[in-house]
Amino acid sequence: MKLLHSIKIASKSLISHKARSFLTILGIVVGITSIILILSLGRGAQKLILSEIETMGSNTIFVSPGREPQGPSDMAEAFSNTLKEKDVKALLVKSNAPAIKTVMPFVIGADSIYYGNESYRISIYGVTEHMAKLFNINVEEGEFLTADDIQDETAVVILGTKVREKLFGLDDPIGKKVNIKNKNFRVIGFLPKKGQVSVFNLDDTVLMPYTTAENYLGIKRYDSIIIEATSENEIARTVRDIEITLRESHDIIDPTKDDFYVDTQADLLERLNIITNTMTLLLMCVAAISLIVGGVGIMNIMLVSVTEKTQEVGLRKSMGATNSNILVQFLFESVILTGIGGAVGVFFGWLFSFLASIILNDYAPGWKFNFPLSAVSLGFGVSFLVGLIFGIYPARKASLKSPIEAMRSE
Repeated sequence: MKLLHSIKIASKSLISHKARSFLTILGIVVGITSIILILSLGRGAQKLILSEIETMGSNTIFVSPGREPQGPSDMAEAFSNTLKEKDVKALLVKSNAPAIKTVMPFVIGADSIYYGNESYRISIYGVTEHMAKLFNINVEEGEFLTADDIQDETAVVILGTKVREKLFGLDDPIGKKVNIKNKNFRVIGFLPKKGQVSVFNLDDTVLMPYTTAENYLGIKRYDSIIIEATSENEIARTVRDIEITLRESHDIIDPTKDDFYVDTQADLLERLNIITNTMTLLLMCVAAISLIVGGVGIMNIMLVSVTEKTQEVGLRKSMGATNSNILVQFLFESVILTGIGGAVGVFFGWLFSFLASIILNDYAPGWKFNFPLSAVSLGFGVSFLVGLIFGIYPARKASLKSPIEAMRSE
């Protein structure tokens, strides 16, 4: 029995049971579509975050509190209160770190902001006047924070675009007073639509002097200290100076006892690559469950098909068909089903990824459609393997049937 003949027989069998074939294919389509969509969105998110980090410049250094996380059990270290004002002052001493150009304490909080009858849940970022340069942002209207605002702990805020729209609509918020934790803050500016900048979403954010956040809102820890070196060539030296300075400030002799860790741009990019790749892989594993369910469905359908065609198998064997001929025929039925499901799944994965990128671009400007060619190979490869793996048992069962017993079956 020729290979082409086996394909024709398998195709006719599937066409003769259209409803059953459609429902079987559907399970594969859902699985492949989910995997393609997750892979595409994961790659898009990764590229967006990495591109935003790269805009900060390669000479940016991040100092974070607590020990460097080595796994999920260390995540609580991010809330350590080990970075203090004395550390900032020590880093600003030129003899300690000659290549440091800018030092910015960074504090993060969350609360509700009120204006009239309107309220909105926000992230609060306590920063300095250097925020604009370090993160490449500027106000759309009004003015940015000044060194005097930081020194005087001025009760002023800059609103993200969503915060402004929620509280003021189309009205001009400049000069108006908003309320956070029963404290009034004067609006001095608002940001253009920015979306994700580095690991922060500025649209849902309120910026204020970090000194104000500490004293007015009770945020008493530095979530990080962001440092700008004089040049990229000074990064390695500056990192060493920072570590030595902070160990002296914290009375640490053994480096393994550090209660802080230092990240460069390269370190942060590598860390985020690992995180995004891991999350994408985990989500793909969840989506793969639907493929397993679809594979089991294929096995069941093929076993039913074997039972229905018992006499046909017996007849073909009596006319000279070998076990391998029968095996190939039923394997083709399985692979054709999953192959069609894979092709349709890749198409819908592309379509939904494209539509999702359009929607996500409204929430995160800069999000671009990303559909890696590896996704196509993965879609077809996985669907082929599912058909092959879950089709082997029914096909083998059919090929081992005795022609005499098969002819006698009712």
